[in-house]
Amino acid sequence: MSLKEQLANDLTDALRQGDETRKSTIRMLMSAISTEEVAGAERRELGDDEVLKVVARQVKQRRDSIEEFNKAGRNELADKEAAELQILQAYMPEQAGREEIEAEARKVIAEIGATGPQDKGKVMQAIMPRLAGRAEGRDINEVVTQQLSAL
Repeated sequence: MSLKEQLANDLTDALRQGDETRKSTIRMLMSAISTEEVAGAERRELGDDEVLKVVARQVKQRRDSIEEFNKAGRNELADKEAAELQILQAYMPEQAGREEIEAEARKVIAEIGATGPQDKGKVMQAIMPRLAGRAEGRDINEVVTQQLSAL
């Protein structure tokens, strides 16, 4: 079953159960997917990888919103965003832990033969596709910077 089919089934379940937060979050996500499908010269059907990118973008938006709402003291809006974030994360692949990111970074640094912080661009270019959808770019950046600085 494709991710889009899973979303449609989950929306049906949310409608039956009367779960407003889940229903609105899935509808918002499906709308973002539809917008992405019609963007560009012609309409195209998104594959699971592209749908995951849309989900990841929505997850990032929720995290940023939570941070901003907390700074502004808008806790009720931050809580709403956190509930949506939890629903969206169910559609993401299992996230890589810090240890996994560090291990992958060590492997890439060794493969490339990086000698210091000046090689950060090469390392990031190689590691990002390997951890795509499973780790935040800023977490990867932090680990790579830390490991290259230690060389």
